[in-house]
Amino acid sequence: MKNWIMIIAVICLIGALYMMPVAFSERRIDDHSNNSPQKTENACEIFIEVEGQKEKIPLETYIVGVVAAEMPVSFNKEALKAQAIAARTYALKTTNYGKKAIAPTVARQVYYNQEQRKANWTSNFPGNEKKIVEAIMETEGQVLLYNNELITAMFHSTSNGKTESAYGYSGNDLPYLQSVASMSDQASPKFATIKEWTLTEWNALWPVKWQANDFNRMQVFLNDSERVERLQLGKNGWSGREVRTLLQLPSTDFKISYNKNTDKVQVATKGYGHGVGMSQYGADAMAREGKSASEILHYYYQQIEIKKIDACLK
Repeated sequence: MKNWIMIIAVICLIGALYMMPVAFSERRIDDHSNNSPQKTENACEIFIEVEGQKEKIPLETYIVGVVAAEMPVSFNKEALKAQAIAARTYALKTTNYGKKAIAPTVARQVYYNQEQRKANWTSNFPGNEKKIVEAIMETEGQVLLYNNELITAMFHSTSNGKTESAYGYSGNDLPYLQSVASMSDQASPKFATIKEWTLTEWNALWPVKWQANDFNRMQVFLNDSERVERLQLGKNGWSGREVRTLLQLPSTDFKISYNKNTDKVQVATKGYGHGVGMSQYGADAMAREGKSASEILHYYYQQIEIKKIDACLK
């Protein structure tokens, strides 16, 4: 009798062991159906390769470094959360979910590692780090989608009172990157700037030589967001973006004037950055008015959805 009991027990144990993988597999299928990324030891975690960094960086750790570098930590937490979602979206689209490297520059996204953050914040590091990390963790995995695809989540420091459309910037129309009012940007310390050159210094920058009377006959063409689309001087012409790069201007909303008495060329500029997508100072102003990160993002990016990615499906 005892032998039979032992045999039955062994059979039951083998059966239980055999069934375990099946039960686990069914649970994972249910998890995917809920569109909720699951964390396991061999997680489908996305790593970002940042040019100049020795090792690849877990996505959320990378976003901490981007938000710390791209937006003032003094900004309202909802603005920081909006920045985190935009930066995560931009990183995943640019790197194809971590398959390509990304540069830590203003041409892509600036990134500060922990050592850089400690050096920048010194004694304020613990509190600042906590605030940034909380903003990232409260939006973990969230991205911006249009027609179920990651958007190009462009953002900038300060608009000229209106954001720039994708069409105005590049000639390519994108439904989610349209021009919207952002009047609160006028309170930004970067809203208005002035640069000056002597006529000699000015001519050293250009491929043509300007005469004093050229400033009266130049033609400036503006686009719908009141930024310079084209500057024409006789047969020579430059796009607003080309002039911005040539003169190292904060934005393409600029006005050129020349004072014969002082022999000075003056360029007054409004806004800071390309102006497309979310204005960071505008986002902070909205957050301080009580708007949520979701409301901020839906304002600056039209017809988008905010969803949580499932890295295991990538």
